[in-house]
Amino acid sequence: MARGWESKAVASQIEAAETDHSQGTGRPDPQVQARRRELDGLELSRTRVLRDLAVATHPRHREVLEAALKHLEEKIAGLK
Repeated sequence: MARGWESKAVASQIEAAETDHSQGTGRPDPQVQARRRELDGLELSRTRVLRDLAVATHPRHREVLEAALKHLEEKIAGLK
């Protein structure tokens, strides 16, 4: 599973580098970098919540995970 995360991280870094290179800035905007880091963290959290939700059996635990998933998806939508 760690290998999958690495692949996504590398792909994200390549995409960011290509975007910076095509814009000719050489240095990405710190605000853009911070937003991208926050979005990446939220997407990782969402993935973990989905994985936990898939194996959760207790109804209350499932409710908490579903609420967390809804909150994460709202924050992700707000950043995109």
